[in-house]
Amino acid sequence: MTPFEIDLLGYCAATLTTISFVPQAWLTWKTRSAHGVSLGMYAIFISGVAGWLGYGILIASTPVIVANAITLALALFILVMKLRFG
Repeated sequence: MTPFEIDLLGYCAATLTTISFVPQAWLTWKTRSAHGVSLGMYAIFISGVAGWLGYGILIASTPVIVANAITLALALFILVMKLRFG
């Protein structure tokens, strides 16, 4: 694979995994309820995503940086909604 094709694969994978958080974030915002969201899971997940973001920055990988920055923002949003609305 060429470097362009490898980056394209990274962007496609990143897009899919990142947008997977949009339905949960939207539902939490719309219903103002995060009753079914696990606080522990999101706290651990956010730590992992922050680690991936740091890794992406260190290796200067744009797909990793962009995907994890957006995922981190969405996951933090859901965590804040969990803390606010339970």
